[in-house]
Amino acid sequence: MLQFVGMPKKRYNEGDWKKDPWFRALCNAIHSCKTEDEIGNILRDIGTLSELRSWSERLEVAKLLTTGLTYRQVAAKTGASTTTVTRVAKYLENGTGAYKKYLLAKPKDAAGVISQRKTESMIQKYL
Repeated sequence: MLQFVGMPKKRYNEGDWKKDPWFRALCNAIHSCKTEDEIGNILRDIGTLSELRSWSERLEVAKLLTTGLTYRQVAAKTGASTTTVTRVAKYLENGTGAYKKYLLAKPKDAAGVISQRKTESMIQKYL
């Protein structure tokens, strides 16, 4: 009887996730997009609607954390769990810096009301 032995599931760790060829291919695929619509389309093809919602929610949580709202206020405003809010805060403080870079480049929240100066000062507490 033939048995098919599949490859073990790939797992990333903090030391080498950026070097993985599959991850690099994903980055290149997203980078090849020329419009926001193309990016949305590739993300939709790659991720489930639930994953897209989670990613969007996390970015909104990061935006709101930089306004000075408490974790509970952010959770109430977004519907995110306090665990998610805490995780996002952790990555704002100790992550790769991508949240900070995005938030400094795009200093407005969904309503377009946060000033560049306030955003920079709030992000400084995570540096």
